Amino acid sequence: MANEKRRVFLDANILIRGITLPRFPYEVLRHAARGDFIAVFSPLVLDSARWYVRESFPDHREAFEVLLVLLDYELAPDPAADEVAAQAGLVRDAKDIPVALAAIQAGVDYLVSTDRDFTDEDETTVDLRKQLTPVRVGSFLREVMGWNSEDLSAIERRRWSDLERPFWEEEK
Repeated sequence: MANEKRRVFLDANILIRGITLPRFPYEVLRHAARGDFIAVFSPLVLDSARWYVRESFPDHREAFEVLLVLLDYELAPDPAADEVAAQAGLVRDAKDIPVALAAIQAGVDYLVSTDRDFTDEDETTVDLRKQLTPVRVGSFLREVMGWNSEDLSAIERRRWSDLERPFWEEEK
């Protein structure tokens, strides 16, 4: 249907980088918060991002939780262990198989990630790309969300001090 919103599976690295640096992943999350697409996560992705933020960026824990409240996201189930075992070789890094399978089984339009094990266009992702459209963050912003090169360049080195406040702190 023409009116249905895109469903976009966001990898944990998008959540982590999006709340710790105001650059490309931040803008993907901003689009999700605006409802420009439906963000899709699996429990594994949320748990991994939550753990990483807690361990490596504890000052961002509250922002992470506030962001999740803002996002009207869909939770896709994690695949069963036997499904993961049966898909050995789907991606280079075996720990990424559950993420890939969750995205495939959810039938999303895109998987957005900074992980090259998903996004490299080579022989290691041929099988994955037959079932899913993995895309790098900048490519997603440009090709799907309509950003131009000038827009992307403007935020490539942006810092928090360049913003008045993060979008999750803006008044509604």
